[in-house]
Amino acid sequence: MSDKIRVAIGGQGRSGYNIHSKRLMQDTDRFTIASVADQLPERREDAEVELKAEKVYSDWRPMLEEGGFDLFVNSLPSPLHVDASIAALNAGCHVICEKPNARTVADFDRITEAAEKNDRLFFPFQNNRLQPFFDKIQEVLASGVLGDIVHIRSAWSGFRRRWDWQTRQDLWGGSLLNTGPHAVDQALCLFGWENTPEVFCRMDCRNPFEGDAENHITMTLWDPERKAPQIDIDISSMYTYSDPFTYNISGTNGGLIGGPRELKWKYFDPDTAPKHDMWLWSIDRKYPREELKYTEESWTLGEPTSASVGYTLESMPSGPERFYNNVYDVLANGAERLIKPEQTRKQIAVMEEAHRQNPLPKKPQSLEFKL
Repeated sequence: MSDKIRVAIGGQGRSGYNIHSKRLMQDTDRFTIASVADQLPERREDAEVELKAEKVYSDWRPMLEEGGFDLFVNSLPSPLHVDASIAALNAGCHVICEKPNARTVADFDRITEAAEKNDRLFFPFQNNRLQPFFDKIQEVLASGVLGDIVHIRSAWSGFRRRWDWQTRQDLWGGSLLNTGPHAVDQALCLFGWENTPEVFCRMDCRNPFEGDAENHITMTLWDPERKAPQIDIDISSMYTYSDPFTYNISGTNGGLIGGPRELKWKYFDPDTAPKHDMWLWSIDRKYPREELKYTEESWTLGEPTSASVGYTLESMPSGPERFYNNVYDVLANGAERLIKPEQTRKQIAVMEEAHRQNPLPKKPQSLEFKL
């Protein structure tokens, strides 16, 4: 591999163009866009003019066959993620793959087996874990000031009517495969990668148009041994009054609320808190009351230093920027991957179990999509 990593991008849709191509264009000292594939001619023209791609293709398959690059970015439609990732690994490329990497653990294992067989690296794209606010949440929890974390509520809901391909089951649509990889990945970080959750999920499809994939999900991750916190995740497109906080975290000594722009947390010191004897009868016919001395802290997001997209908001360095910095360091300098495939495997296992618990009827579709 030369000093610059030569990249091929499959797909120039929302993520392929808005996230991956734009990120790579901001880092031309380390990455070169060698090839781009997309079915739509206007997108191929954009790749030639804006991205200065050396070659463009109407299909990703001949692009992989011809080669001439080190790294394949798989931002193709979701149903192609497994086959195209395996094909690229077999062609001798390292691979970055958009979410969802796969629908089943068995298919994800096929990808990682192809990576091992070909001595190539597979990078699950997980940009939302790499946001400053989530770093701060993990820092606060690791400090122990909140005590044992008992419950975490993770809210990813709002109100939106959709009529695009991500509402169709046959195209791997639905809120769980679309937004879920962000929410579940963060939840598993907070649950602890060493712990394996029991999963309870209920989902429903109430799309007003042809879509037959779920657009309402409630999920609980639970540890029967209570070593990990209970985590409740809401992902719904029918919350007219959405929760103002992405996270509400409850511990034995305090709690934390907030989201990408602002966090607040407060806690007391159990060593200096009042000590009490057990009441066997109510005293003065009252409930126990006490005044605890809380310490309150906060964190706010700094000013943006460059453009941001999607869930990255103004968080800088953005998730994609940190992700691609790591990809370069791994490939050029032998660094460790920030997003480990075995972690994504656990994420996919959780989502596969959620789908198993919630089979939804399929609707006939008026439009066919050529994959």
